[in-house]
Amino acid sequence: MKPTLLILAAGMGSRYGGLKQLDEVGQAGETIMDYSIYDALKAGFGKVVFVIRRDFEEAFREKIAKRWEGKANMAFAFQDMDAYVPTLSGQVEREKPWGTGHAILVAKEVVNEPFVAINADDYYGYSGFKKMADFLTSDCRPDHFSMVGYVLKNTLSENGSVSRGICSMDENYVLKTVTECKGIGDSGDGVFYDGENGKTTLDDQSLVSMNLWGFHPHLFELLQNEFNAFVAANTSNPKTEFYISTFANKLINDGTCSFVVLPNDEKWYGVTYREDKEVVQKAFREMTAAEKYPSPLWE
Repeated sequence: MKPTLLILAAGMGSRYGGLKQLDEVGQAGETIMDYSIYDALKAGFGKVVFVIRRDFEEAFREKIAKRWEGKANMAFAFQDMDAYVPTLSGQVEREKPWGTGHAILVAKEVVNEPFVAINADDYYGYSGFKKMADFLTSDCRPDHFSMVGYVLKNTLSENGSVSRGICSMDENYVLKTVTECKGIGDSGDGVFYDGENGKTTLDDQSLVSMNLWGFHPHLFELLQNEFNAFVAANTSNPKTEFYISTFANKLINDGTCSFVVLPNDEKWYGVTYREDKEVVQKAFREMTAAEKYPSPLWE
C-alpha cells in the first residue's frame, strides 16, 4: 500500500496577510503545494488528502485539485472549529483553529495508511519526500514514527525572524525533544533567537522541524485521546493551540512512541513574509531552468 500525503492547508498567514497557500510562485501558476504534490508522487506516494476550511473549498478544488485529477487519488478533510471536539467544548469560543495537531486529527476518517503530514506553504524538496516514503513503506510501526530534519541555516528568511523547532537527538538520530524557538534570525555574526535572557546563540547546523512528519494511522487514536484532554484543560483559553510538535514530545516523554529524525540538507523555501515571494519565485525559475521541474508540473 502506498503512503498518503496529508497537506495542512486550513491556516491563514497572519504575518503574510492572506491565504498564501493559493499564491502562485511558479511560471505556470504553480503554488508551493503543487511542487510538494509533484515531489511526493514522484517519491512513491499514492494519495493526496487536503485539510482545508469549508469556506474556500470551491476555490481550492478549482485551483489545486483539478490540476491533479487522474494522477493521484484525492480526498478532503475539513478543519471545522468543532470537528472531533468533545461535547464539553460547547463552553469554548474559539478565535482561531485548534492548531496543527487538530488539523491532522480531522483527517482520521480518510487516512487509513501510513502518511506524511506537511504544511501547504512550505517547500520541502524531493529528497525529503523520498526519505519519508522509504521510511513509511519499510520501518513505520504503530509506535515508531519519523520526522525529516532540515539544517537550520537552510530554513531562514532574509526578510524577518522565524520560529523553528530545534531537534535534540541521540547518536542514532532518535528524537529526544523538539524545542520551539522564536525570533530566529541571522545577524551576520551568527544565528540567534529570542531566549528568556535575551538574544541567544544557535548552531546554524542544528536540525529543525519544518512539520514534515511521518506517522502510522494509529496516531489518530493517540491524537484524539490527547486532544480531548487538551480541550478539557483549555476551556477558558480560546487562543491556545494543540501543536503536533508538543504532542510528539509528550509521546516521547511517556515512552508511548519513538521518532527517528531523517536528516535532509535541501534548502527550504516558504513565504513567511510578503517580501519572501520574490525570492521563492526566483528559486523556482532557476530549478525549472535546470530541468529539476517541468512547467507546468501537472502535464
